Amino acid sequence: MTDTLPDPPLDLEQSLRVSKLTQGDLQEMDRELLAQANHRWRKVARIAGMAIGVLAERLPDIPDIYYAQRVRNLVALGKLESQGNLACMRDSEVRLPHS
Repeated sequence: MTDTLPDPPLDLEQSLRVSKLTQGDLQEMDRELLAQANHRWRKVARIAGMAIGVLAERLPDIPDIYYAQRVRNLVALGKLESQGNLACMRDSEVRLPHS
């Protein structure tokens, strides 16, 4: 893993867009993030980008940084395993836990 800067925080405009997401939107986002993961390590940036591709029409203008934050939440809940620095979506990987 390389040594890069952490992902920036959401700016004011991004924060306002994200604040309008409903609980249902967040659940849909989390489901899609989990659908993009598998049992092999994948970059967080890849999973976020693929989820954005699926949800862009339904949830427009939500930044990749926020998707990466949702991935960190899924790791904290034990729904994904991680390696690397989760503060940098390009320097971290996640996978579904082995059962």
